[in-house]
Amino acid sequence: MTAIGPISLNRECDVVQIPSGSRGTLPAGTPVRIMQSFSGTYTVSTDLGYMCRIDGKDADALGLSNTEASKPEMEGTFQEQMVWDQLKTVYDPEIPVNIVDLGLIYSCVVTSPDDGGKKILVKMSMTAPGCGMGDVLKADVQSKLSRLPEVKEVQVDVVFEPAWHMGLMSEAAKLQLGL
Repeated sequence: MTAIGPISLNRECDVVQIPSGSRGTLPAGTPVRIMQSFSGTYTVSTDLGYMCRIDGKDADALGLSNTEASKPEMEGTFQEQMVWDQLKTVYDPEIPVNIVDLGLIYSCVVTSPDDGGKKILVKMSMTAPGCGMGDVLKADVQSKLSRLPEVKEVQVDVVFEPAWHMGLMSEAAKLQLGL
């Protein structure tokens, strides 16, 4: 995506700084450029040279509307493909590739506990052990999978063994990134 902007925030806005994962706010009037927009989140750069992630619920601060942020639970009968489809809507805020194609999902197990419904256990990694965005991406995965029909519990564990490497990326991701 080509950067869009500069855009002046029309109100104070909560942000997550990239790559530290620190939470903060940008004041109204702050000029930003949208670097990427995927699945209801926005990665922006500021005139001070740092990047932040803005959640879809705050798209109006950018002068945009976002229906993704308020999506209700999905309807229908649970199918395991739905899990993978939802995981592919979670994007690394610095790299314009979803976490599945980046090779960050190490395992995904769906069980049917005796008390009914579905339980999903995901083990995922980050592209770097010191990445501060781990909790943010983990929350994205939990939120999106929790919307699936029949899902009663989602557990996401961020692991660093084995270490992530570029060989885990899909061919599509490598092609997209010019590797």
